[in-house]
Amino acid sequence: MIAGLVQILLFQGLGEIVARFFLPLIPGPVIGLVLLLAWLRVRGSVPASVDLVATAFSQHLGLLFVPAAVGVVMFWPHIRSHAVAVVAALVVSVALMPMALLVHA
Repeated sequence: MIAGLVQILLFQGLGEIVARFFLPLIPGPVIGLVLLLAWLRVRGSVPASVDLVATAFSQHLGLLFVPAAVGVVMFWPHIRSHAVAVVAALVVSVALMPMALLVHA
């Protein structure tokens, strides 16, 4: 299990390095995931150690949403009182993201 975790973290680290120096608009973990996918595709199979770690993560994926849900519940009065601003910020950021990617490219 340790070997699989090291491999996954290695690709995340590589993704962070690529994001830091070459692609600052794309998060490092996303780049690392794409690099891992490319490596698995070239290799032709998933190593048992990586499969074991991925299975363990996916079985407990719901736990990763607990902190976000607690934050929403904890700050619900503030979110509700500023609902218009929150929705406006979300809509504007989603609408502007494709334009920002096109301008930066």
